[in-house]
Amino acid sequence: MAAHLAAASPAKGQPLELQTRPTPNPGPGELLVLVKSVALNPADGLMRDLGLFTSTYPTVTGFDMAGLVLEVGDGVPTSPADGAPGLCFQPGVTRVAAHSASYWNSVAPDYGVFQEKCLVPWQHAAATLPVATVVALNAWETLGLTVPVPKSGIAPTQPKQNKKTREAVLIWGASSSVGTMGVQTAALMREDRDSPIAAVYATSGPANAACVRSLGADRVFDYKDPGVVDAIVAAAREDGVVVRRCFLAMGQLELCQAVLKAFVGDVEGKAVIGSAPLLPQDAEVVEGVETVFLVPSSEEEVRLRQFRSWMGTWLRESLGKGLIKPSPEPKVVGKGLGDINAGLDMVLQGVSCTKLVVEVRQQ
Repeated sequence: MAAHLAAASPAKGQPLELQTRPTPNPGPGELLVLVKSVALNPADGLMRDLGLFTSTYPTVTGFDMAGLVLEVGDGVPTSPADGAPGLCFQPGVTRVAAHSASYWNSVAPDYGVFQEKCLVPWQHAAATLPVATVVALNAWETLGLTVPVPKSGIAPTQPKQNKKTREAVLIWGASSSVGTMGVQTAALMREDRDSPIAAVYATSGPANAACVRSLGADRVFDYKDPGVVDAIVAAAREDGVVVRRCFLAMGQLELCQAVLKAFVGDVEGKAVIGSAPLLPQDAEVVEGVETVFLVPSSEEEVRLRQFRSWMGTWLRESLGKGLIKPSPEPKVVGKGLGDINAGLDMVLQGVSCTKLVVEVRQQ
């Protein structure tokens, strides 16, 4: 039986261990991918240390990877005639970046990416920037917004007529990987005449403010400033906008709630926060402000349709037209599966405007 090397999670709170695992065969709609590199996320560290989402051990975790398609299961498009143009996967030829399906498969080890070979639904593997894009687009969909793909380059902002309420959307933690994609996608909504978004507000540390502005933020606020909530509210009043939708990429939920609470009386219905981090069990309930944990649908048919739209269509077209650029800048911090533990330690210590990557050496 074919086998490969994995950085496996032996138990909750224990470092990943190198183990040999049997190589699975792809089922219907699945790819078997040779993993070339993995990108590290805070959730990966929490899964290792706190057992987040994980109930059975040993297993293999990891969300983000890039690699080469080795085998395809039944129903996978292998030529443009099988599906939309660009969504085809040829064994030994097609290179992909993918978002693991581990979360939706009870963290089964065959779907984690911290190994040399893993299984991926083909809808999860189409372009690049998997997790950052999925989280950001899921946030805007959850908040009732649509990110457009203009037919050509970004047009100059034009005054938005006949809008009852002009809004500034707030991205909190904008220098994180999902935050940077949040800023870029929000900027596209700002340029769309049919969107209610008139301005993009963001928070980051002072060292990353210029980076966040370069991605499309109109105003960047220092989240470490004790008066940051008052500063955001005052800026919105000055700009003649309300803040009723917030994408919490990372950071403190309470501060986001405080900002939106200031505008509750100015908008119809509830203000909404879409949170990428898990919601604290003791989170305060603020009247007029709803908070939603961001996760794609648990219904497989719905989720695969979402991923195909977000990655296979929206992201592919936006990258091709130069409307979206990979962000943040990558930094290689390891050259083998054995280096993932150290990389996760670095992520959990705090990383901004940088995506940590470990290259995977094959046996």
